[in-house]
Amino acid sequence: MNHQTAFGRIAYTSKQLERMDADRGREWFVMTKHGDGSRTLTAHSEIDDPPPVIRDVSITVGADWRPNDSSVRLTVGGEFMGSGWFRFADHEVECQTFSVGEGRLDQRVAVGEKPKGFGNHAIASDGWLLNCYDLSKGPSTQFLENMMTSSPDHRGATGPTIFQLGFGIEFVGEEKCTVGAGTFDALHFRIVGTEGQLPETHPPYDMWCTADGDYIFLKGAVTGYMMTHYELIELQR
Repeated sequence: MNHQTAFGRIAYTSKQLERMDADRGREWFVMTKHGDGSRTLTAHSEIDDPPPVIRDVSITVGADWRPNDSSVRLTVGGEFMGSGWFRFADHEVECQTFSVGEGRLDQRVAVGEKPKGFGNHAIASDGWLLNCYDLSKGPSTQFLENMMTSSPDHRGATGPTIFQLGFGIEFVGEEKCTVGAGTFDALHFRIVGTEGQLPETHPPYDMWCTADGDYIFLKGAVTGYMMTHYELIELQR
């Protein structure tokens, strides 16, 4: 067998004072590292906060961690919102989608180079985005311009469509991180610098991922108006 697979579950909770530690959603994921170094992530996410969101996604990245293709399907408020397929090439990003808001779309966007990362709004996929940070430069903040997401909405509850953006990744440092799934050697990052990149600026987003090169999401905390917490509570490798 020339592949490795990990299965996990992430709990979504609230840190708002009136809802402290209340359950607000969950996510199951499967990650596979193939023999050629490419990786595939599939995830099923559920957000209970109204209107509730259910999202099923997949993404495959190459050995260089740059995205090759992805699919996204979501329901909002119990009703179909949209589904789509994305392909990432050296000089073009394309998607074929159908959504309630925009109907049938065939989008093609020219790019100077293959995007470094694609956010499909699965929390496990957020961990993979952290590989875009160049660790050889040590703790600092690096701004990434060549990024894509399937929705500019903070919950990913629109589209899916191609949306280009940039943001900063601050590397806070190496830490021990204890979550429901165990204690891990971890890398602590913070997403910053979304001002002017999204219709509404995203609050600072702290994330911890495994320090073993797999970038498995361990926990995350979003401040500001969101006050949400995400934690890996099960992992099987």
